[in-house]
Amino acid sequence: MGPTTPSTRERIIAAASKLFYSEGVRAVSVDAVADKAGVTKRTLYYHFKSKDDLVAAYLEGRDQPNLALFRRWFSEADGSVADKVRSIFHHLAVSARHPKWKGCGFLRTSAELANMPGHPAIKIGAAHKKRFEGWLSEMFESEGIAPAEPLARQVVLLMDGAFAAGLLQRDASYMETAGDAAFALVNAAVPTKRRRR
Repeated sequence: MGPTTPSTRERIIAAASKLFYSEGVRAVSVDAVADKAGVTKRTLYYHFKSKDDLVAAYLEGRDQPNLALFRRWFSEADGSVADKVRSIFHHLAVSARHPKWKGCGFLRTSAELANMPGHPAIKIGAAHKKRFEGWLSEMFESEGIAPAEPLARQVVLLMDGAFAAGLLQRDASYMETAGDAAFALVNAAVPTKRRRR
């Protein structure tokens, strides 16, 4: 069997994702999304009540794939839990060197919608960051780190700060520097018998 043809809704979300990530959610019109998806504006509104719903679907579509990618980078890395955390930052630095990289879609969207705290996209972005933080906390607990929650939060802060600084400076080395800091924090928190020398 060949690949399945994406549904109209999926085509609209794919078009919106490309445009919203590359240009920002406020800069992209519903007309532009419909045009890129090859549908009429009426068809788009049949599938989405509003542009806000489309923005929310864009971030929902990024949630699980992004989390799965972080988990894969972590699990495939050699070494200690600290090495595995640094590996996530290393992979993000590689991504940040791509000419089409525009930072974290969740953070950029939340910045654009900062005056709309109840917007569904803000809630989706916040939930995504919390899921990543919770998963990190579970990984740390499995290594005997206690309490794990504050350490997971510190790593998330380093990552989000690196996203912001890397985008502002157009310098992926901020991600690598943040990864080194995350390595040091995690390595120091690992019980002595498991710590990397």
